[in-house]
Amino acid sequence: MHTEDNILILRLIKEGDRLAFRHLFETWFTPLCRFMHLYISEKTVVEELALDLFMHIWENRQTLQIQVSLKSYLFQAARNRCLNELRKQKNTVSLDEISGEIIDAGVYSLEETELQNLIQEAVLSLPDKCREVFDLSRNENLSNREIADRMNISVKTVEAQITKALKRIKNFLGEAYLYFF
Repeated sequence: MHTEDNILILRLIKEGDRLAFRHLFETWFTPLCRFMHLYISEKTVVEELALDLFMHIWENRQTLQIQVSLKSYLFQAARNRCLNELRKQKNTVSLDEISGEIIDAGVYSLEETELQNLIQEAVLSLPDKCREVFDLSRNENLSNREIADRMNISVKTVEAQITKALKRIKNFLGEAYLYFF
């Protein structure tokens, strides 16, 4: 969604427009659940927390003040709800849950491996010069000045190549992993 769309949707929701709220819900519920699942493995808890977030938005729509982008607000609110839930659960952990967490860690490791493979594929799809700049920045941890000196290009060119690389990687990964960048 573009900034203008976000402003319009928020204005309509503040006015009580149920269709605008439904659009917001249908657009963001699944991505928020995926994101929240990184913190909490139990699907029903994640869905309840996400529903609670949307209920909060609807119930407080007239006084809701969003100072950042709508997307940033939603993901930050989702993260905060997850952290609060984890604090509540912290005092009650059974042995069954611990063994489940070990299994979940294995699943998370597989997801992390899959994401790393996707990122690697995205990086390999970059143009040669762009890929080289990105590699020097991310894998060799060189500063923009060091990259510019090594490649005999300007710092502005380095910055532009890194921006180009990040944009292409985001596009390659799509919406599912957008919150990683």
